[in-house]
Amino acid sequence: MALQKIAFVGLGIMGLPMARNLVRAGYTVTGHNRSRGKVDALVADGGVGADSVADAVADADAVITMLPDSPDVEALLAGEGGVFSHARPGTLVIDMSTIRPDVSRTLAQQGQERGLKVLDAPVSGGEAGAIEGALSIMVGGEQADFDTARPVFDVLGKTPVLVGPHGAGQTVKAANQLIVAGHLQLLAEALVFLEAHGVETGPGLEVLGGGLAGSTVLQRKGEAMRERNFQPGFRIALHDKDLRIVTDAARTSGVTVPLGAQVAQLVGSLNRQGHGDLDHSALLKLVEELSGRKH
Repeated sequence: MALQKIAFVGLGIMGLPMARNLVRAGYTVTGHNRSRGKVDALVADGGVGADSVADAVADADAVITMLPDSPDVEALLAGEGGVFSHARPGTLVIDMSTIRPDVSRTLAQQGQERGLKVLDAPVSGGEAGAIEGALSIMVGGEQADFDTARPVFDVLGKTPVLVGPHGAGQTVKAANQLIVAGHLQLLAEALVFLEAHGVETGPGLEVLGGGLAGSTVLQRKGEAMRERNFQPGFRIALHDKDLRIVTDAARTSGVTVPLGAQVAQLVGSLNRQGHGDLDHSALLKLVEELSGRKH
């Protein structure tokens, strides 16, 4: 089945540029969001606006959701008046939020019982990746549904991969968030270390980026961290939520993540200090504080 009409629910920092890219690729995209301003922004770029979930999904071939947390997705998909109640049988429901793997598995089962096809497809790449259509997309579900969604994924990202059954996409995303948090923390420590020794951090990061220490985190976040520009591409509050998913899932499976648990504590501390709306690269603030240094 070729997908043409797409309902996109959740037009935040990530969702709006993703929906815009689908419009530009020729899809008919109907957007819905809690705040009307984001819907109007999509309409201005050629999309269609909907005042309710029911209106957004009624005629859709596929429904994409991009929401903050597991309870939001549960309410939107399976709650009263939600997607599962209004989507036509056979509709492909693609949740691209980052939520708990067990919740994804439950929602997939509930959707299938209503005659719907469900994929969990969380993404990595941040706001820049969403704008550029260069996201990494980790997909859990059936091969046939992944194949149907593949043209849509190819618009949104450069690395869509079916990683396993329902919930597997969320499990891989949890691992991704574990790695990203570790990279950010070590980059923050390296910057404070270089500054303490009077090293010019611009050239320092340039040469580090060309060696084994190089990473997408360094490439995308290094300059902003040097400048203490913590404009959110991915908010601390969301990474705190993601790392709670990691630590809970690790505990459930009996896996030890000692470094990840430590970084989770640091991210949680930054969130509780009231910095949840800053970019997750604001881990630098904690390193400076613990080192007794002020920029």
